[in-house]
Amino acid sequence: MKKVILFTLTLLVISACTETKKEETQAELFARIDTEILQNSKAYSTLKEASETIGHRLTGSENGAKAEEYTFNKFKEYGYEVEHQTFEVEAWARGMVALAIDDEQMKVVTLGHSPIKSDVTGDIIDRGNGLEADYLSDPDGVRGKIALVYINILEGSPEGLTNLHRSEKTSLAMKYGAIGIIIINQVPNGVLLTGTASVTGALIPIPAVCIGMEDGMAIKAQLKDKSVSAHIEMTNKSDMIKARNVVATLTGSEIPHEEIVIGGHLDSWDLATGAIDNGIGSFAVLDIARAFKANNLQPKRTVKFIMFMGEEQGLFGSRHLVAEAIKGNTIDNIKYMMNLDMAGNPIGMNAGGKLENETFFTALGAAIQKQDTVYQNTFSNRSGLHSDHQPFMLEGVPILSVHSNLDRSIYGCYHSDCDDFNLVNKDHITNTARFGTMMLYGLANAETLPAIKMDSETTKQFMIDNNLKEKLIIGGDWKWGE
Repeated sequence: MKKVILFTLTLLVISACTETKKEETQAELFARIDTEILQNSKAYSTLKEASETIGHRLTGSENGAKAEEYTFNKFKEYGYEVEHQTFEVEAWARGMVALAIDDEQMKVVTLGHSPIKSDVTGDIIDRGNGLEADYLSDPDGVRGKIALVYINILEGSPEGLTNLHRSEKTSLAMKYGAIGIIIINQVPNGVLLTGTASVTGALIPIPAVCIGMEDGMAIKAQLKDKSVSAHIEMTNKSDMIKARNVVATLTGSEIPHEEIVIGGHLDSWDLATGAIDNGIGSFAVLDIARAFKANNLQPKRTVKFIMFMGEEQGLFGSRHLVAEAIKGNTIDNIKYMMNLDMAGNPIGMNAGGKLENETFFTALGAAIQKQDTVYQNTFSNRSGLHSDHQPFMLEGVPILSVHSNLDRSIYGCYHSDCDDFNLVNKDHITNTARFGTMMLYGLANAETLPAIKMDSETTKQFMIDNNLKEKLIIGGDWKWGE
């Protein structure tokens, strides 16, 4: 009799435990996730350690390789199957640069993928915002001369202009025959930025440099009254190198062949440590991976956590991963790509692609907001370019990113020598890990995904609707003809 009672009690305990496990609501799960990350998040501390012990994370450099190994080991420490995905590219590194304006030396920095060696002299021609319209009134006016353009849209410009990336402005300058380009930064107090001037990631034939806002505006003022000449001299390096994406995989419990990719680019430029671009994004991805293991999250779909290299020099790592997926006929397995690039303190979501169910994201956002009203549950359905979501998006893969609520002043250090760890706000990067974990789990565990892969024509129309056609044509990524 005692054995029967004991057996019955055992069954009741097992049943109660099973029932308790099944009954965890989304609110309870998110509360559990939230508590754990608030107590144990490593995003801030790992970024601090990497910034202090590695420094910048330039693709192809010794530092870049150290960053690849650092994150590989962290994923391992957190309990993941991890692999390096190696790719070979021609990587660029800066050498010396000098700029003289009417024989007066100026503070200057080289833009990425400028020539290995260049020594040019020419008259400066002001091309305003550097858009196509700025050349059309005098198509030959910059031929054999040096173009001067503003990195953003100048105050007083016509309404409704769409800005271009620095690489696209450089491409237009080359199209109209410029022998060099000087780009004026928009940040005051002489801050200079770097970044690629190539739309393809290949070397460009003309020198491209950046000067400070005050110097640039002074040159623009001089040009109203007289001709001004520039002498640009530089040396750089470019070599074939091997770099590595770092990929950690969490296999799905029910539909493992369906994959959700979450990534952030690990690489940075070399003027500082790249704490904001993109330390706060990539190290948040690393902590989201930690939180999945720490909270025993086992979604229906496979999740791949990826540290992309080569983003800054031409989306090399993400292009390689997508190309390999196409080659291996696995691209259709990738159902969503979530990208964290300079993302911090999220207050909402952006879901790019053709949505079948927009309310999925607002409902998911409402559940996140219940944990903390810092999250405002804003939502949009749009997309831009020049980050690692782009190769996925061009194959019709739906994308997800966040609406960040960061101190705008930190963006003044974008790609510059002040992008260091002191800019990182611990609460903000922790919020990215908190809310990002909930977003990712909600998506990877959804009964039905809110968007499906777009076919070619739908993808084309999405690009047009987001005013991306001209930029993609300039960059050589428009694949639909006219």
